Amino acid sequence: MSSYLSAPGCLLLLTAAVSSCSPANQGQRVPSNAGAMFSALIFSKTAGFRHTSIPNGIQAISELAAENGFNADASEDSKLFNDDSLSNYQVVIFLSTTGTILDDGQKAAFRRFIEAGNGFVGIHSATDTEYDWAWYGELVGAYFRSHPEIQPAHIQVEDAQHPSTGKLPSVWKRTDEWYNFQTNPRRSVHVLATMDESSYQGGEMGDDHPIAWCHDVAGGGRSWYTALGHTEESYSEPLFRQHLLGGIMTAAGAWPADCSLP
Repeated sequence: MSSYLSAPGCLLLLTAAVSSCSPANQGQRVPSNAGAMFSALIFSKTAGFRHTSIPNGIQAISELAAENGFNADASEDSKLFNDDSLSNYQVVIFLSTTGTILDDGQKAAFRRFIEAGNGFVGIHSATDTEYDWAWYGELVGAYFRSHPEIQPAHIQVEDAQHPSTGKLPSVWKRTDEWYNFQTNPRRSVHVLATMDESSYQGGEMGDDHPIAWCHDVAGGGRSWYTALGHTEESYSEPLFRQHLLGGIMTAAGAWPADCSLP
């Protein structure tokens, strides 16, 4: 069973069209399919730039959930970030979030959730989020700095064994918005793919430009991030959807993956 965002703080069941948007239900999770492999929370709250591709991302992840036996709920209600609500999930997906989106209590609950052995998936502007929260910066791996205009480029797969990159071509040619980061995360993450800066204009990180990565978190948690996914069209691309699926499944602990540091 999957659900999607009908309004800020509200969940609407795709299958039954049962709204939980009443004030009494805001911040409460729609019951998931008890037979699901695991449950994922898609969180797409923004306090800065708002990506028009967010609905496409919610739809794509919901479809991946239905096709692969896990549950996906979508919300922009930060009240879900409490111990009781988060206990219903095994992975939280920050889908193109921006800015400061959690208060101190919600941050503490999210940290407990990850350090208890659960997973985090960051998509695109998840690195343009919570700049003043050092723990989150370590979780996501790096912070956004800049990007050139949308254009075609070449992605070089560095880890062909990880489920999120294993089915991609060794040189993946696609169009997106290509992030530069404030720092190179390589020393603290397991890099999955890098940008070939000679294939496009506006790269600022040189010969080593990570664009997707993962790492293990103290306490048994897992983190996976991709900078891809700015465009609406991304979420209908089979290879990008496979990339997302591998990230979600491994961050949730459903599929094994080696995210150890080199």
